[in-house]
Amino acid sequence: MIEKMTKYSFVLLKGGEEKFLDQLRELGVVDIKRSSVPVDAHSTDLLDRIGQVKNEIESLQNGVDTHLTELLEQRQSLADAEETIAPWGDYDRDKTEALGKAGVPIHFYRTRKKGFDPSWEADYPLEVICDDGKTVHFVIAGDAAGFPLAEMHSPLSTVRELEGMIKAKDKEIERYRKHLEDRKSEIPGLEDRKRSLTDELNIYLASLAGQSAVEDHITVYEGFAPTDSDSKLAEVLDASEALWIKYVATKEDNPPIKLRNNKFVKQFETLTDMYGRPDYDEFDPTPYISIFFLLFFAMCMGDAGYGLLLFIGGFLLRKVDSMKNLAPLVTILGAGTFVVGIVMHTFFGVDISALPWIPSWMKKVMITGTIGGFEAQMVLALVIGIIHLCLAMVVKTVYATRNRGFLGSLGVWGWTLLIVGGVVIGALAMFKLLPPAVTKWIIIGLGIISALGIFLFNDIHRSPLKNIGAGLWETYNTVTGLLGDVLSYLRLYALGLAGGMLGKAFNDIASMTLGDGSFGVGWLFFVVILVVGHALNLAMCCLGAFVHPLRLNFLEFFKNSGYDGKGRCYRPITNSTTIK
Repeated sequence: MIEKMTKYSFVLLKGGEEKFLDQLRELGVVDIKRSSVPVDAHSTDLLDRIGQVKNEIESLQNGVDTHLTELLEQRQSLADAEETIAPWGDYDRDKTEALGKAGVPIHFYRTRKKGFDPSWEADYPLEVICDDGKTVHFVIAGDAAGFPLAEMHSPLSTVRELEGMIKAKDKEIERYRKHLEDRKSEIPGLEDRKRSLTDELNIYLASLAGQSAVEDHITVYEGFAPTDSDSKLAEVLDASEALWIKYVATKEDNPPIKLRNNKFVKQFETLTDMYGRPDYDEFDPTPYISIFFLLFFAMCMGDAGYGLLLFIGGFLLRKVDSMKNLAPLVTILGAGTFVVGIVMHTFFGVDISALPWIPSWMKKVMITGTIGGFEAQMVLALVIGIIHLCLAMVVKTVYATRNRGFLGSLGVWGWTLLIVGGVVIGALAMFKLLPPAVTKWIIIGLGIISALGIFLFNDIHRSPLKNIGAGLWETYNTVTGLLGDVLSYLRLYALGLAGGMLGKAFNDIASMTLGDGSFGVGWLFFVVILVVGHALNLAMCCLGAFVHPLRLNFLEFFKNSGYDGKGRCYRPITNSTTIK
């Protein structure tokens, strides 16, 4: 998981920098750098201009800006007002005001159903306007002195008037959205303007590097530290000479990413870093990699004997200083390969399922034979691939909902319900856990709901026609890409099969050197061929078993889960760190 970060700004008097940094090095929790924040009027002006251009670009790209937001808020206020006065209907406001001037004022009241006393109708000239079972809206004409409820203000507008105002506001919103859409052609020029201003700011700040921020009297730093270190860090900062401020870090601050995982998952963080750490609002893919990379690696190796060698090799690597960090990972991969190799019934190229002395309980866990006319191991690889892709879609849906809200992620929900739901229903139907009639209606329901999310509500801020076009394009990409993604998992079966067959080939070649089996030079060639052959096969299997599972995680899983991986690594300063 991704640890929450706190952002700090530090201001120090000249001459106190080294002492302050030494204090932070002792703590070893602050990722810090000399701040590139504005330090005078010129840099402040440049940064403000960059921010204005950036906001304008984002507004045009997203089709939403401050003015459009105001229009949408005004439209929502009108809709809320309409909902509030709807129970009063389209009364004649002029006639009501005329009655008031004639000495017959109309008093408006609203109360909960259980608070309404029917006897009031006998005591007052009362008329119920709306009774929805929960709330009663009514009026009293004339004298309402002594009535026990507080009078409401009369509605300022009628429902018909508000409906007209809402329609006018909708037209205004549509016109402004078209205006923003027409201005998208300005984006390339704005991007050039932003780059030009950014280059000017970077050159100016570079000229100040190593100098103090204000008249050579203070130095400014900014840094990040895990939120759970706030109290410990505050004690040190309060005792220092630094002026400091802390904020809750947000994605826009680009905080460094620190991952917190258990000992098992932590061994696979190296693989995550090979692709890139997650952004601050993304998910940590390491727990998923730890499970599936281990499984995929073991299936690509497919040989229990090779797994045993890796397991032993992992323990030996602990004694090599330069390889000590990788030793636990090698050990884990070796153990996984040994277990999966038993299931795949291969030990140094030998099919152990055919050996008579193998216990019957062990043979029961071995995957042999065919399913539907296909090799059982090949079917297993495809099933695992489908599960892997479905999990990626579920993860994408969860984090899209968290970051954009439910309404902002309806398109993602549509695809997940269609594909993942279809897989689940198909599996239940295959094993006859659902009646055919029930399966039919569930599939129809899933199809309708998914189609609404995919084609009509994939972006609630766009017109339906644009959503339909975008949905059709995404459908083409998904349909053409998903089959290829699933078939990619056949490499798990193919690599394991190839390694096992090559190991068996070396065994057969070595056996040919024995001749009649009498002791002699044939045994020497037998041993050499076995050792060299299996060593080469082990090396090739390890290479394939490393590269292809990475591909399945980095390409298939990350693509379908929406993982970006552009975060920067958390590197706190320590006693061996220098600040640039």
